[in-house]
Amino acid sequence: MPTCTALIVAAGRGLRFGGDLPKQYLHLAGQPILRRTVEAFLRHPAVTGVRVVIDPAFRDLYDKAVDGLDLPPPVTGGPTRQDSVLNGLEAMAGHAPDLVLIHDAARPLVDAQAISDVIAALETGPAAIAATPLADTLKRGTVEGAGIVSGGTVDRTALWRALTPQGFRFADILPAHRRAAGLNLTDDAAVAEEAGLAVTLVPCDQDNLKVTNQDDLARAEKLFLARLGDVRTGTGFDVHKFAPGDQVWLCGVSVPHDATLDGHSDADVALHALTDAILGAISAGDIGLHFPPSDPRWKGADSAQFLRHAADLVAEKGGVIAHVDITIICERPKVGPHRDAMVARVADILGLSPARVSVKATTTEGLGFTGRREGIAAQAAATVRLPLILE
Repeated sequence: MPTCTALIVAAGRGLRFGGDLPKQYLHLAGQPILRRTVEAFLRHPAVTGVRVVIDPAFRDLYDKAVDGLDLPPPVTGGPTRQDSVLNGLEAMAGHAPDLVLIHDAARPLVDAQAISDVIAALETGPAAIAATPLADTLKRGTVEGAGIVSGGTVDRTALWRALTPQGFRFADILPAHRRAAGLNLTDDAAVAEEAGLAVTLVPCDQDNLKVTNQDDLARAEKLFLARLGDVRTGTGFDVHKFAPGDQVWLCGVSVPHDATLDGHSDADVALHALTDAILGAISAGDIGLHFPPSDPRWKGADSAQFLRHAADLVAEKGGVIAHVDITIICERPKVGPHRDAMVARVADILGLSPARVSVKATTTEGLGFTGRREGIAAQAAATVRLPLILE
């Protein structure tokens, strides 16, 4: 099988979108658009590597967006998209793949079929691009925007919209880009054409849209969630007893108390229950399977890493966490004064809006071990959405 690297172009500032952040770092269904795009290629079995080209001014946003993904260091972009692509290709030249797929970071809805079809087309030609035939009637007007039809109807026969990914044999596209430097061509297919390479049009799903404005983002979110028709719920329950100390960890927040919780990690009973709930929703076992208490690596560990691991497993399946609900069961300490901080912390760990996180507390009216103030229990429920696969 040929080696194939996806080159994700994410160096633009998205001025047409507006706002303070480049659009690729805005969230789509709880995760940055860039992460959604990168994951689409990381999941594909024929893609052997992913490189991302960024504006270094936004390196902090990039690092947060791809946290936990197995990626090499990003490539510094140039003043134009064409320059950025060339920088990316040059960065790959030392360990050149057989094939390269060049893709816009702002196209997060690219599906596996489009990737497969572009790669397949490179078996018989040097270049291939995802494209859709024009379906709408075209009119030539007097001015941009609202104007008068002056040129009549444009014949749309044989007209296609060029999308991405655009795939090439690496040995052909790098020298083509080098020769085209400074020509200001509109896409990589135009670079290939300038070099005399035949470009194959590969029909793809119309949903492979490019997010350029707020309406596009809203549409992309609807389309993304519509793909996730397999809705699952998982539950978790955990208990930890008290031990001498002066604080307890609950939902990733340090709460002052006249005791601590006894456990191999930080004994965050709430995060442990929630981790099990998410793992249960995707049928991935329990927290002990992934982080055995017998392993010294987890002694005193921050339970946030357990929860992030569970969330990453959902993302690897192409899913999203839709909502989480935690109930902390204890007489003391009082949870109410810390509830907002707990919600914010869980939301931050999972990359969710706080509106998708619920933290509640209750007592057992003096009954049982929690009523006797011997420890704390927690139960949790998690709802996840996964791609619908009929089995």
